[in-house]
Amino acid sequence: MSSVTVTLPDGSTLDVEAGATVEDVAHEIGPGLGRDTVAGKLDGDLVAKEQPIEDDVAIEIVTDGSSEYRSVLRHTAAHVFAQALQRLFPEAKLAIGPYTDDGFYYDVTGVDLDQDDLEAIETEMEAIIEADYPVERVEESRETATEKYADNPYKLEILDEEAAGEDPVTFYRQDGWEDLCKGPHVESTGEIGAVSLLNVSAAYWRGDEENETLTRIYGTAFESEDELESFLEQREEAKKRDHRKIGREMELFSIPDVTGPGLPLYHPNGKTVLRELEAYVDELNRDAGYDFVETPHIFRTELWKQSGHYDNYVDDMFLLDVNDEEYGLKPMNCPGHATIFGQTTWSYRDLPVRYAENGKVYRKEQRGELSGLSRVWAFTIDDGHLFVRPDQIEDEIRQIMGMIFEVIENFDLDVEVALATRPEKSMGSDDIWEQAESQLRSVLETGGYDYDVEPGDGAFYGPKIDIGFEDALGRTWDGPTVQLDFNMPEQFDLTYVGTDNEEHRPVMIHRALYGSFERFFMVLIEHFDGKFPLWLAPEQVRILPVSDDNLGYAHRVKNELDGYRVEVEDRDWTVGKKIQQAHEDRVPYMIVVGDDEEAAGTVSIRDRMEREEKDVSIGEFRTHLDSERDEKRTAPDFLAE
Repeated sequence: MSSVTVTLPDGSTLDVEAGATVEDVAHEIGPGLGRDTVAGKLDGDLVAKEQPIEDDVAIEIVTDGSSEYRSVLRHTAAHVFAQALQRLFPEAKLAIGPYTDDGFYYDVTGVDLDQDDLEAIETEMEAIIEADYPVERVEESRETATEKYADNPYKLEILDEEAAGEDPVTFYRQDGWEDLCKGPHVESTGEIGAVSLLNVSAAYWRGDEENETLTRIYGTAFESEDELESFLEQREEAKKRDHRKIGREMELFSIPDVTGPGLPLYHPNGKTVLRELEAYVDELNRDAGYDFVETPHIFRTELWKQSGHYDNYVDDMFLLDVNDEEYGLKPMNCPGHATIFGQTTWSYRDLPVRYAENGKVYRKEQRGELSGLSRVWAFTIDDGHLFVRPDQIEDEIRQIMGMIFEVIENFDLDVEVALATRPEKSMGSDDIWEQAESQLRSVLETGGYDYDVEPGDGAFYGPKIDIGFEDALGRTWDGPTVQLDFNMPEQFDLTYVGTDNEEHRPVMIHRALYGSFERFFMVLIEHFDGKFPLWLAPEQVRILPVSDDNLGYAHRVKNELDGYRVEVEDRDWTVGKKIQQAHEDRVPYMIVVGDDEEAAGTVSIRDRMEREEKDVSIGEFRTHLDSERDEKRTAPDFLAE
């Protein structure tokens, strides 16, 4: 009988018979592990423990307490929800109900649900959990499954697509109720320690706005009530920090209906923050030897066909017909940079060539996926593209990683690092991909970075290092990236002359230090709760005259702070109300000036942590502002103890 090789998380390998299940492999590793197996991960995909292994794969055994167990638990919670729903609303039709990073959701139709219905459904879910029904994996013929779902077009579509060619197909059953599903699931409903249904929304089937609108119910599940309570508290805090809410309060940005979805307008306060972010990244690029370039927003689609984006990205592009010729808004900046490089003759001595552009790009995301600044149609990438010799690859990537982590440390952000490998839809030979992945792995390992591997998540032209920022809810958002590309130089026939006077192909490195300005801005708004560091704050200092008699002195103090973003509060309010408003506006520093301060030529300083100090000279305060701004400190510290 033929065998396959499985690679364990520690890098060791094991040969097993082809067709052996995940559970069989767990028993082979150790009987105790086999008994505790809940599910498995094959090349990064979560599968049922009954899943047979037919090819060489990387395997990870999922047990109670492992990092993936909660995902399996939440998948079962989605089924518990669906069973509870159909107990209360038998007419409800089920579409799809996956687990998510935060919990689970289920898309349904045939029933009109709103927020008021969730409590009753949740009570029914708790009864199912209390009953501790065994969760059984059963197989049925495709014909039987098709008959069962004759009046459910969503399940029939799943049978035709996700389960295409499978016969029999798998169901999971509890207490006589069942759902078409590949799994995995926990052993019984009683393993779910706590559940909560969070909200109801509308969602397009498959996320495609051309499809029917379904009702989506979001929920979450944990092993214990304490963990659920902690999550709900964190969620409430995240609502307070929601960048859309703070964006309105601070007049940072808006996305009105008149502009179209995913097309933000930046108000003066928001544009001030973006200008500072742009100046910072430009300074990093200059110091690292990048040359600045600029490319247009629109190109003939011939460029995207040459680069490969047309074949791989056309569904996400905005296309236009101009005088019977097809053009497209650019989804990426890299083909333009490759074109610039290709118009010059280069020697090996000239490399590396480094281009930088804060370039606006456009991607036609589904409307249902658009949300504030986290996912938009028009966004700006702090793009960099390097054209290097093969012997320069690792040194250049190490320099880029240093730049990225300088940004991360300056903003005191929590991140996750991952190596994303070759996707199913990609360009180039196996040898090129293996070489590129090996070099990225080498940089990560020699640099001591703690990273995960994300199989199949690379770009179509090359593998990448992805760095994700955590937001106020602990969710991870795409951030900086480093992508190694042996293919685009081939597509654009890019060359340099080597030491042998022959033409050679450069390697292209794509990188972004923020990822995109929009998403990075979102992360910063929530990370700082709108209380930006001094150097980023739209308004850095607000001067509060005690009375109108002190307005003249207030403006003289403002002139002494020339170069800073300073406002004088001249509304006819009490000092207490002026201080309260400055706190609500999240201004880093307040200067109170009254008769005593005016007579002494000093000021009283307050910060947004409600610390204060009187009789401060304007010169002393300005000197501190200079150092706090130039060192990009994350919080006001003039009055720090």
